[in-house]
Amino acid sequence: MTTIHVEVVETSSLGDRSYLAHDGRVALVVDPQRDIDRVLALAGRLGVRITHVAETHLHNDYVSGGLALAQVTGAAYLVAAADDVAFDRTSVADGAELTLSSAMRLRVVATPGHTFHHLSYVLSGADGPVGVFTGGSLLFGTTGRTDLLGAQHAQTLAHRQHASVRRLADLLPDGARIWPTHGFGSFCSATQSDASASTVGREREANPALRLEAEEFVTLTLAGLDAYPAYYAHMGARNTAGAALIDLTPALRADAAQLRARIEAGEWVVDLRSRKAFAHRHLTGTLSFGLDGPMSTWLGWMIPWGAPITLLGESAEQVAAAQRELARIGIDRPAATATGSPEQWAGHDHTRLAELPVAAFTDLAAVRAGLTVGALPAADVVLDVRMTGEWRAGHIDGALHIPLPELPARLAEVPDGTVWVHCGSGYRAAAAASLLRRADRRVVHIDDAYDRARDAGLTITTPDEKENP
Repeated sequence: MTTIHVEVVETSSLGDRSYLAHDGRVALVVDPQRDIDRVLALAGRLGVRITHVAETHLHNDYVSGGLALAQVTGAAYLVAAADDVAFDRTSVADGAELTLSSAMRLRVVATPGHTFHHLSYVLSGADGPVGVFTGGSLLFGTTGRTDLLGAQHAQTLAHRQHASVRRLADLLPDGARIWPTHGFGSFCSATQSDASASTVGREREANPALRLEAEEFVTLTLAGLDAYPAYYAHMGARNTAGAALIDLTPALRADAAQLRARIEAGEWVVDLRSRKAFAHRHLTGTLSFGLDGPMSTWLGWMIPWGAPITLLGESAEQVAAAQRELARIGIDRPAATATGSPEQWAGHDHTRLAELPVAAFTDLAAVRAGLTVGALPAADVVLDVRMTGEWRAGHIDGALHIPLPELPARLAEVPDGTVWVHCGSGYRAAAAASLLRRADRRVVHIDDAYDRARDAGLTITTPDEKENP
């Protein structure tokens, strides 16, 4: 008997998964990312031919590689018939059944909620359903968020999401696997889960959509939604138009003089090294978005769309990896790149180099108590750049809150004096600190986990506590 295999193509930087399902001869690819070379290489290693490419929805968080993959392989491109797209596709709708091979069948199930025309795909073998590709519908322990098409549709879509998830659960046996696209850190997920795999049976026990009645689920879902990346506004339109093949050839190399000119022009010159390396020494005027964290999400969220980006990395491989990540969200080509060290980027002019003081929450508690901690300056301002939901769950008493994505437009709101900036773990605080330094502010980067703040002796409060002492 032929066995069906499902391979995961993970894009952890965006919190997404694509899938390649095969029977040893032919393959179906579901929700491929823009950089289809990964999928083609996987198919080549497995010795299978891609005959079908399926989209669960027109994605909000990345540019799809579906059209390009279908064109390169000659595969049928399955897209919801209700979606108005500018390219040829194989239109599919609820109830459609496709024979992929003698061993694999696919059933299309309408599962609106994440989007109006969202589809799921039930994969079956000789013994019945094996699992379901759920896109942004039924996720591990949660569901896809319902507000990406506008707040005015969020409640309607939340009701539909509840009904869609229950329909899937009714259609499938408890042992059927769930293969979602979102839910691994993606902002397309309503909440986050640590699960790495699940089944319909497990979700019956854990998923709010299957445990709660519709009104309670809708209220819970809408209450938990926070802001999502600004670049999402461009993804749907790009996917509706159909994205061409990705271009990952090396970009223009910039020398020290050109880097200086770009910085002086106010362009975004991005240091891809770790935040610790940035703090130790960096080129003045550059911004810290380390490739060891969710660089593309935060950079794509904050930079004015279409503005030139220059990437600085320790190696050509580091720059190429960043270029790939940015292309996934529609930032196709960096304006320029440079590799090496800060000294080289500065043209060995040490007056163009800077350091960034780093501290822990214990240091903040100490300086707030009037103690001297090495050469660290007083904390005139404590800036919290976490998201609103994180702030509401608890924050340092007396801190100023500006979510990181809003900081570029709200720098003038940060009071005078030395700013100690923190986030949840240190990554976002590094980006914020570099923005403040570029604006000639004196900054201390708190590179520490927020859950250590209370133990460090800092008072943690919530908005409700301040309003109802």
